[in-house]
This record gives sequence, C-alpha cells and structure tokens, in this order.
Amino acid sequence: MTEAKKTVLFEKHAALAAKSQIVPFGGWLMPLWFTSIRAEHDAVRKTAGLFDCTHMAVLKITGKDAANFLNILATNDVSMLKPGKAQYSYILTPTGDIVDDIIIYYIAPENYMMVANASNEQKVKDWIAKVLVEFCSKLQVDVKDLKNASLPDARVDVALQGPASAQCLKNIFGTDVSGLKSLSFTTAKSKDLDVIITSTGYTGAKVSFEIFVHPAKATLLWDTILEKGKPLGIIPCGLGSRDSLRIEAGLPLYGHELDGEFNISPFQAGYPWAVKLQKKNFIGKDAITKKAASFDTEVARLKFDGQHGVRPIRQLDGILSDDGICIGQVLSCAGVNDKQIALALIKKQYNITGKSVGIYYLARNAGHIQQGRKEKVNLGEKLNADIKGQVVERFEKF
Repeated sequence: MTEAKKTVLFEKHAALAAKSQIVPFGGWLMPLWFTSIRAEHDAVRKTAGLFDCTHMAVLKITGKDAANFLNILATNDVSMLKPGKAQYSYILTPTGDIVDDIIIYYIAPENYMMVANASNEQKVKDWIAKVLVEFCSKLQVDVKDLKNASLPDARVDVALQGPASAQCLKNIFGTDVSGLKSLSFTTAKSKDLDVIITSTGYTGAKVSFEIFVHPAKATLLWDTILEKGKPLGIIPCGLGSRDSLRIEAGLPLYGHELDGEFNISPFQAGYPWAVKLQKKNFIGKDAITKKAASFDTEVARLKFDGQHGVRPIRQLDGILSDDGICIGQVLSCAGVNDKQIALALIKKQYNITGKSVGIYYLARNAGHIQQGRKEKVNLGEKLNADIKGQVVERFEKF
C-alpha cells in the first residue's frame, strides 16, 4: 500500500472539511463533503458547485504523428476533431477490455491534451508507453505529464458545475462562455490567471465547465471562484455529491458501469457512438467488434422509493422482473431527495423506459443470513421483491 497523495488544493480542503471527511480515493486524499452531500448536490442543480479534480491525469501528446497515434490508441476518430473541440473515447487492450475512458482535447495542430481517471493514471501511462514501443515505434510522438508544475503549459483540472457557472466565469474573466457548445473549449485570462475553459463535466448539469489551470495557480483559481461565486450561491463540493450527481444523470464510473466485475463494454454502458468500428484500425478493434455483436445485458437507470424508513439499495442487490426472476444486479445507487436512483446491469430486453422492476436486498449482516436472506443472487433465480420501481431514461440533463 502506498501513502495517499495530496492534491494541490489539499490545504484548502483541510481548512474547510473535518479530518473525518477527507478520505483516500484513487490514491489521493479527497474531501467527501464540506457541508453535506445533499446540500452540495442541490447546489449543483440550483446554483453551482466547485469540485477539486486536480487529481485527474492530464497528459500532453504532441508531434507530427500525434493524431495517428491517438487514433491507434483510442476508439473514437480523432481525425474528426478541430482545434477547440474535445472528444470522449476509450482506451482498450487487444482483448477489448477497457483500460480507461478518456477525453481528448485538440489544442492545436500536432498538440493534444488527454484527461484520464486519477485511479487509472499510472495504468494509462504504462499502457501508452507500451503502445509507443510495441505498436507505434515508427511514429514521431511525445507524451508529457501536464500536472508537472515545471512545464510552462502545465495544467490541472477544477470543475465548476451548475446554472450559475457561466456568470461566475464571466465575472472573473470577462469571457461569455454561456454559448460554448458541449465538448468545446476556449482560453481566458485575468490579471493573474491563464486558463482553458471546457464545456465538460461529470454531473449531468446542462451548464458545466472544467477549468484547466497551471498547478501553481490552482489555489488562486479556487479562492477566486468561491469569492466571486458566493453571491451566486456557489459552494465547494466533495466526492459524495460528485457520485450522487453522476448517478442521477446516468453517467458511468470506471470499475462500476465500465469494465469492473462484469467487464462492461462501452456498448453495454450506452456509449456505442464513442467506438468507431468503421475506423481503419485501433487497438482492440477486432475484440470489441465481437462484443458489440453479442452482448445480452446493458446498463439501465432505475428509480425507486427513497423516503425515510426505506432501506437503501446497495451494490449487487438483485434486480427482478415483474414475475420475480433475477434479471441483473445493482452497480451503483444514490439517494436523491425522496427517491433512490440506481444504475444496474440487466438483461437488455427489460431495459425499456417505464418497465416495472423490483429489488431484492442482499444480506447485510449475520442476522440477515440466519433469516434466510441471500448473500449473492444469480441471473434467472426466482426471488421475492422487497421494493418496486421502474426503468427510467438512460441519461438525463439537469
């Protein structure tokens, strides 16, 4: 076990959150919440919330063959990008398993920025190094870690999500980003800040931005946003609301709704458009093509009662059809107001909006086991539903 690292904003979190609310996540010490998960969730939906994403991997990929390299490495078609645009994609192994889901930003000709999950940072770096040697040895490509503060164009990520975000950024930089289309970006400057503002995020907010800033200026950006955003109702947010927001919106988390125990593919997760099977070649193409033609389960978004007194739904609880047959398992779940929103892997013939489904609670303790409650459920098993709910639209914007 290696000691968890501290982000460049750690001291800010330590001053705002109790010690018990800062936990290891993806190898980094991160705040779970500052006020409460519910308050921070509501802020993003009604005003805006500020998230520390400086732990995310940020790589710079340059050289005359940078685009060709990225097209071999990733599933989407980088040749479709123009400067100022970004693209969601996947990195696969030759067997079609997901290394990570990523976003690629076209900064300028022969100059790209890639953002990957913090928990997969070293794995992604190691895989890229392997690909450069084994698949792309003749290409002229350079890969640098943009979190390295010694680089003049170093970048880390701070996310500002919610309706008041655009006004806050306009107040700081004088730049109107309200019309910035999804997966687009622009640059902005103030007296002491030089940033890239992208229309991306992980909360389902229609107005959502990630701001890429030099690591040495991250604390200044954090403080400035909270100061200028206070009259707008903007507050700092932790991992708890980040998770509840992304679940409410239907967004996948690597290890849960992507890859993970069930080896979930992009097609099962609801992102077939991010895998361009018509592309000439990319690593894992043959294997993922076979998976695309043969999967019988897919990720669904479900809604259940979540009022006080209703037992919370947990990962791997069984999903049942109306006749009590187990058709899948819960992958993630969050309480949102008086509802519970679950993402589950179910038989795809049941993934129909409005379809009625049930939950079978797995045993949580020895007492439950003694009462006959199961510790694990299997597809096709006949069970009695503990609560009823329904399938809702796979994704939602707020």
